[in-house]
Amino acid sequence: MNSQLEQSVPNQGGSGGPATGGAGTRYREKLRAPLSYWFIGFLFGLSLAIIMLVIGPWWSLGALLVGTALSEYAVVAYGNQVIEISADGTLTAGTATLPASALGAAVALDEERARALRTYEADPRAFLLLRSYISTAVRVEITDPSDPTPYLYLSSRRPKQLAAVVNALPR
Repeated sequence: MNSQLEQSVPNQGGSGGPATGGAGTRYREKLRAPLSYWFIGFLFGLSLAIIMLVIGPWWSLGALLVGTALSEYAVVAYGNQVIEISADGTLTAGTATLPASALGAAVALDEERARALRTYEADPRAFLLLRSYISTAVRVEITDPSDPTPYLYLSSRRPKQLAAVVNALPR
């Protein structure tokens, strides 16, 4: 992508949808990791604690705390991706930032179409903001002739809403 990332913190706790608190935002969604990922992070710390129990209980406790903290940090970092459309029509998705003039039609993808587009129908030049725990997505065409990226594939919990907001942008 041609532009820099501008991350922002969503105000709706990852549920997606139009932002209610910011006057400069049309849509905002945070792709947070599910609770099962947090539990897996705790299990990672617990497994390190069991391994270190051979050395001693204090080593085990330290391994539990450090291992859990590091794995939970990884979960937070993985689930910290934001899809945002600002009031001026700029789409920010992960590391990609594009103006409305570079965006074409957006199509909401159900589970079956999303799976096809991220596997056997995928274009290697496409930008994918893919989260495995979200089964639906939006495909946004790129109309900028200087950008080699043909489309954006954006995992979204509310694909119809996101596609409607992108399609309503003035170009």
